[in-house]
Amino acid sequence: MDRIHISAAYDSDLNELRNKLLAMGGIVEQMIAGSVKSLEDRDSVLADRIIAMDREVNGFEIAIDEKCLQLLALRQPAASDLRFIALALKIVTDLERIGDQCANLAKRVKEINEEPPLKPYIDIPRMAQYTEIMLKESLDAFVRGDVDLAIKVCQDDKCVDELNMQVQRELLSFMIEDPSTITRAIKLNYISKYLERIADHSTNIAEMVIFMVKGKDIRHSTSCMVD
Repeated sequence: MDRIHISAAYDSDLNELRNKLLAMGGIVEQMIAGSVKSLEDRDSVLADRIIAMDREVNGFEIAIDEKCLQLLALRQPAASDLRFIALALKIVTDLERIGDQCANLAKRVKEINEEPPLKPYIDIPRMAQYTEIMLKESLDAFVRGDVDLAIKVCQDDKCVDELNMQVQRELLSFMIEDPSTITRAIKLNYISKYLERIADHSTNIAEMVIFMVKGKDIRHSTSCMVD
């Protein structure tokens, strides 16, 4: 009975860790969507809410780190459980940095909202949709150990990179044609780069899932394919 009780408590701890990661990821997904919505709607109040949400993300980071260290110290996990906990420690760092990028994006939005709009926003919202989906799918892949889904996330990163380059080219054209747009264009350039970095962090999570399941490190490789 004692062994069964210990096993049940251990499983409960792992589930708690998994649920905390998903809850943190859910908040970060909301931050991605909300930060870009505040840009589209010129809503500085919403931007302030996104900035404030970063504190909640930081709180999750501390709680998850503590849970991982507790599990390592008290449960002495082995094999797949050890990999799961070790990768959770890395994933929480990527999630925290995504939260930082969203907060930075919202700060730029507040500055942009004080000036006349430069252009209709088309590619930046598309980038945000990609990044939001990439984050959700990378976390789903982590929880389910789904390599195919992780590979899809890695491949979708190329779409975000292409959109980012398209935004950069368009903003450069604005600045060349009308120097009075330079300040606003630079701020939009920052926003595009923030979204591109968010996609990179989601890709990091997906790559770690592939390593967790397949034992193959594809970081810095030119292909997302796994044998």
